[in-house]
Amino acid sequence: MQEIIVKSNKVRVMNVNGIDYISLTDLARDVNDTEPNDIIKKWMSNKDSVLYYGLWEELNNKSFNSAEFSRIKKDDLGTNKFIMTPSKWYRLTNSQGIIPSIGRYIVLVHLHIQILLLNLQVG
Repeated sequence: MQEIIVKSNKVRVMNVNGIDYISLTDLARDVNDTEPNDIIKKWMSNKDSVLYYGLWEELNNKSFNSAEFSRIKKDDLGTNKFIMTPSKWYRLTNSQGIIPSIGRYIVLVHLHIQILLLNLQVG
């Protein structure tokens, strides 16, 4: 696994089938170094974020479960009870843009480089 430096922090880069995935967990540590998964869960539960990474999946992932994404948008998104986690998103939608993996103490989350770069340009 490679590493890059972002704001003087080491950020892991995982390569899967020739595609780079940036450690969202490492990036979130810049905001909250003790509970980075809380930062990720909040980002993933934000309505605009869900629509953004869901659209990316629809455009780039032939195996994406669009029917489940439609159900999430219709039934859950925007309600106070809505919480999305990387593992739940991956399990429900067959995501290729957000990949959770089990680390020693926490779930590590890797984000497709395109999602990160596009989010930086838009956000």
